Amino acid sequence: MKGKVCVFGSFNLDVVAVMNRFPMPGESLTAHNSMMGPGGKGANQATAALRAGARVHYIGKVGNDDFGTFARRHLEKTGFDAITLFTCKEKPTGNALIYVAGDDAENMISVFPGANTTVTAAEVSRCQPTVAAADILLVQLENNLNAIQRMIDNARAGGTFVILNPAPWQKVSDALLAKVDLLTPNSTEAMQITGVKVTDFASAQKAAEVMHRKGARQVIITLGMAGALLSNAEQQPLRIPLFPAQPLDTTGAGDAFNGALAARLASGDELPQAALFASAFASLCVERSGAANSMPSYAEALARMQAHPECVPEPLEVMA
Repeated sequence: MKGKVCVFGSFNLDVVAVMNRFPMPGESLTAHNSMMGPGGKGANQATAALRAGARVHYIGKVGNDDFGTFARRHLEKTGFDAITLFTCKEKPTGNALIYVAGDDAENMISVFPGANTTVTAAEVSRCQPTVAAADILLVQLENNLNAIQRMIDNARAGGTFVILNPAPWQKVSDALLAKVDLLTPNSTEAMQITGVKVTDFASAQKAAEVMHRKGARQVIITLGMAGALLSNAEQQPLRIPLFPAQPLDTTGAGDAFNGALAARLASGDELPQAALFASAFASLCVERSGAANSMPSYAEALARMQAHPECVPEPLEVMA
């Protein structure tokens, strides 16, 4: 049976410009491609979880505007089990300006959160039965922090496993980190949490140890082209390999990884195997343009894993 994943997070309208390089300050450059489509970390990760095989309930908030109308129409045809989409009359729907450049398809993103940061305590309370019924609650930091905290508290009260993807970074307390079952920062976010500059697996292990001392029980630090570090406070850390890929657009890679990870954990996979699947899933995502629309299917990710049996989790030497 498919697992149930509840995703509370942002919806943004993404405007993407594809360029040979990033502009310098004050410089105007001509893009060689542009596109507009659905985005936001919450909606992206919900879509990834759905395509990775989960039953998904998405919770978000949009403005009372044309972008909000677009959001409702898009989400209704995505295939989620259920959608709870609140409306804000005071602020517009969130949006993001995304620049993709270079042979490695790196990105720079500017986000206007809009309605995403107006979720109220009453709206969180209305979602409590949904959160309690889920196997996994997946949240990010693109909503107002007080709503995120309440949602996590509701999940813990209902016995629901909590994954926090701390992006985009905003300061959170150690008390909140201690309530999370799995923390999934990238290297930049790991540095912002711990003060440790993360450039390789050795520095990632040091950062993970700091997170464990802050209360995080399980941590996955994604390291771009190097793969990911999986660290459990009580077990030997593992290296999760990156599957071979030909990157076109890395915009949705982190969201693909987190959504697929949640889907496989909800289905009953152990964390190392779920992380391996998520790595394969993300490797397919970066070969396509866009974010939500670039998410592959469960079958495609499984086929990539089967095509690369050499890609397996590897134990890492514990740092002294």
